[in-house]
Amino acid sequence: MQNPLLQQIDAIAKEKGVETDVIIGAVQDAIEAAARKRYKNETLRARFNTDTGQIELCAVKRIVDEVTDPATQISLAEAKEQVGEEAEVDMEIEFNRPTEDLGRIAAQTAKQVIFQKVREAERENVYAEYSNRVGEVVSGVVKRFENGDIIMELGRIEAQLPRKEQSRAENYAVGDRVRAVIRGVNRSAKGPQIVLSRTDPALLIKLFEQEVPEIYDGTVMIRGAVREAGDRAKVAVYSRERDVDPVGACVGMKGTRVQSIIRELRGEKIDIVEWSEDPVLFVTNAISPAKVQRVSIVDDAEKVMEVIVEDKQLSLAIGKKGQNVRLAAKLTGWKIDIKSEEEKRREVEKQFGDLEIGGGEATAEAASASDTPAEASGALEGAADAQAAETAGQAEAAEPTPAEIKE
Repeated sequence: MQNPLLQQIDAIAKEKGVETDVIIGAVQDAIEAAARKRYKNETLRARFNTDTGQIELCAVKRIVDEVTDPATQISLAEAKEQVGEEAEVDMEIEFNRPTEDLGRIAAQTAKQVIFQKVREAERENVYAEYSNRVGEVVSGVVKRFENGDIIMELGRIEAQLPRKEQSRAENYAVGDRVRAVIRGVNRSAKGPQIVLSRTDPALLIKLFEQEVPEIYDGTVMIRGAVREAGDRAKVAVYSRERDVDPVGACVGMKGTRVQSIIRELRGEKIDIVEWSEDPVLFVTNAISPAKVQRVSIVDDAEKVMEVIVEDKQLSLAIGKKGQNVRLAAKLTGWKIDIKSEEEKRREVEKQFGDLEIGGGEATAEAASASDTPAEASGALEGAADAQAAETAGQAEAAEPTPAEIKE
């Protein structure tokens, strides 16, 4: 029949998910720590006897020629009396010490040491298991709230969803099941080691991989994703096969695939655009849903583009508080300057006006060099009268007489 202490060790090991040897090591360390309060100057060693299920405590003394510390050393002659002629210098001899008289404080110390060792073993196991799973989507249950952070249960362990990693469009209650992406794993954190996120673009990418078979099997590739969690997201997709439409594959029949992702993200709008090697075409697609009239590269080195849209499309292209063009710039990596056709026309007219003004000033300077002020003034007045007469004549020619109307 198994010893009761060994049964307890096995039960704790299964409950905490650690090896039995770790628990036994923790018990041995705990007994040594507790015994130091009773046997202060001795070198102690605890050993768990798996046959009897008992913990044995020993004081260890080293054999020396000349004893300077009786608590930790023993002479060769005395050692030979204890163990026989095989005793040699630098050998260690163990002397049994009772554990029954360690006392209540020592037992409490042992308990604390065991808890600490088991907790450290748990944390090492969690780190080893989840450090290679960063970027993976996991499902957990909301357990409690701590200063705006959400503590979630992932099976037998806890994870933290910090406030800054929560979408502002989402609200949760205790018991809600939530899917989130693993953002990182901390080895030295006091609280939950696993940090989750609901705002990371990796969550959006993983959701598309789960919902779209073409992305999962590699036919369609996600070349980039950007988000402003709770409001809008943009995803650039590319197809390796000419016959497969990447945008259509992600949208699904009647939008079923993308709608399931939108529901998971609590109504976040998702723009799916086609990726292209041509930066002009890529930026044109990224400005979606606005329609672009023309795109021109202003500075290739600094990656600056000018995008012209219809007057009615300007607000749609910019988006609410600049959100659409901001996400498009993040997705493409280009700085985008959006202008309406009217703005561009006024800008061009102003440039031509500046040129004409510059030309007129040059002509006036030439005239002033050859004519007197009176002659220049008269010439200008004559030109103005001639222009007025010509305009009036054109107006009269354009206006039919009553007789002509009658005929």
